[in-house]
Amino acid sequence: MYACGVMKISIINQSNIWEIQKVASKAWPEAFKDILSEDQIIYMMEMMYSNNALNEQINVMEHRYFIVHNNDIPVAYMSIEHNSSGTGKTKIHKAYILPEHQRMGIGKLLFERAFEEAKTRGDMAVYLNVNKYNERAIAFYNKMGFVLVKEEVIDIGNGFVMDDYVFEKNL
Repeated sequence: MYACGVMKISIINQSNIWEIQKVASKAWPEAFKDILSEDQIIYMMEMMYSNNALNEQINVMEHRYFIVHNNDIPVAYMSIEHNSSGTGKTKIHKAYILPEHQRMGIGKLLFERAFEEAKTRGDMAVYLNVNKYNERAIAFYNKMGFVLVKEEVIDIGNGFVMDDYVFEKNL
């Protein structure tokens, strides 16, 4: 576990979306290398992490991005959306940590921040989607008190789908 004084969580804006991209370029392909094809990883990275995609998520879709720095180096990020789809629930859209920084309490730190942000906004629960085969993430979500509420397959274009579970935690 890192010393508390070394870890810093900040909100991302347009001027520093490159920090998300830097972490995502390593963490995201690593998380899905044994689950998705290389073609789907490339497609989804562009779909979710291009400058245009991130600017739209922040400015139009009102996703709030948080970045974790350790000794001023970006090591993890999370995006959330309050009252997602008018549900009165906060959705965690993304939460990724560089592989060499996993299992050090950063995920717990990010999720506690999501819970705090959701409560502040008056949302009654937090939910997220996770690939059905992402066993490490599922184990973490269970440990954080999330429960499986449904399964869904989402067509994301180009012949690809996201085959997900939806997990939720009441606040």
